[in-house]
Amino acid sequence: MPIVVNVDVMLAKRKMSASELAEKVGISLPNLSILKTNKAKAVRFSTLEALCRVLECQPGDLLEYRSDDE
Repeated sequence: MPIVVNVDVMLAKRKMSASELAEKVGISLPNLSILKTNKAKAVRFSTLEALCRVLECQPGDLLEYRSDDE
Protein backbone atom coordinates (compact mmCIF):
# COMPACT_ATOMS: atom_id res chain seq x y z
CA MET A 1 0.00 0.00 0.00
CA PRO A 2 1.59 3.29 -1.09
CA ILE A 3 0.19 5.48 1.75
CA VAL A 4 1.14 4.33 5.24
CA VAL A 5 -0.43 5.74 8.41
CA ASN A 6 2.13 6.05 11.21
CA VAL A 7 -0.23 6.56 14.15
CA ASP A 8 1.60 3.90 16.19
CA VAL A 9 4.87 5.81 15.84
CA MET A 10 3.33 9.02 17.15
CA LEU A 11 1.52 7.17 19.96
CA ALA A 12 4.85 5.74 21.11
CA LYS A 13 6.57 9.13 20.89
CA ARG A 14 3.79 10.75 22.94
CA LYS A 15 3.53 7.79 25.36
CA MET A 16 -0.22 7.68 24.77
CA SER A 17 -2.53 4.68 24.53
CA ALA A 18 -4.76 4.06 21.53
CA SER A 19 -7.86 4.26 23.71
CA GLU A 20 -6.76 7.62 25.12
CA LEU A 21 -6.14 8.94 21.60
CA ALA A 22 -9.49 7.67 20.34
CA GLU A 23 -11.29 9.38 23.22
CA LYS A 24 -9.47 12.70 22.77
CA VAL A 25 -9.96 12.69 18.98
CA GLY A 26 -13.59 11.61 19.22
CA ILE A 27 -13.43 8.45 17.12
CA SER A 28 -14.16 4.88 18.06
CA LEU A 29 -11.35 2.51 18.97
CA PRO A 30 -12.27 0.18 16.06
CA ASN A 31 -11.99 3.10 13.60
CA LEU A 32 -8.63 4.08 15.07
CA SER A 33 -7.54 0.47 14.69
CA ILE A 34 -8.48 0.57 11.01
CA LEU A 35 -6.21 3.60 10.61
CA LYS A 36 -3.37 2.02 12.59
CA THR A 37 -3.43 -1.18 10.53
CA ASN A 38 -3.47 0.72 7.22
CA LYS A 39 -6.86 -0.71 6.25
CA ALA A 40 -8.53 2.70 5.87
CA LYS A 41 -9.48 3.71 2.34
CA ALA A 42 -9.86 7.38 3.27
CA VAL A 43 -9.29 9.80 6.14
CA ARG A 44 -11.47 12.85 6.73
CA PHE A 45 -9.57 16.10 7.03
CA SER A 46 -11.42 16.77 10.30
CA THR A 47 -10.09 13.47 11.70
CA LEU A 48 -6.57 14.21 10.45
CA GLU A 49 -6.77 17.67 12.00
CA ALA A 50 -7.91 16.23 15.34
CA LEU A 51 -5.13 13.63 15.30
CA CYS A 52 -2.55 16.35 14.63
CA ARG A 53 -3.99 18.57 17.38
CA VAL A 54 -4.00 15.82 20.00
CA LEU A 55 -0.63 14.34 19.01
CA GLU A 56 0.92 17.80 18.46
CA CYS A 57 2.27 16.88 15.05
CA GLN A 58 2.00 17.66 11.35
CA PRO A 59 0.04 15.57 8.80
CA GLY A 60 3.37 14.45 7.33
CA ASP A 61 4.26 12.89 10.68
CA LEU A 62 1.22 10.62 10.35
CA LEU A 63 1.07 9.93 6.59
CA GLU A 64 3.93 8.52 4.55
CA TYR A 65 4.15 7.64 0.87
CA ARG A 66 5.97 4.42 -0.01
CA SER A 67 6.32 3.25 -3.56
CA ASP A 68 5.26 -0.30 -4.38
CA ASP A 69 8.96 -1.08 -4.97
CA GLU A 70 9.80 -0.71 -1.27
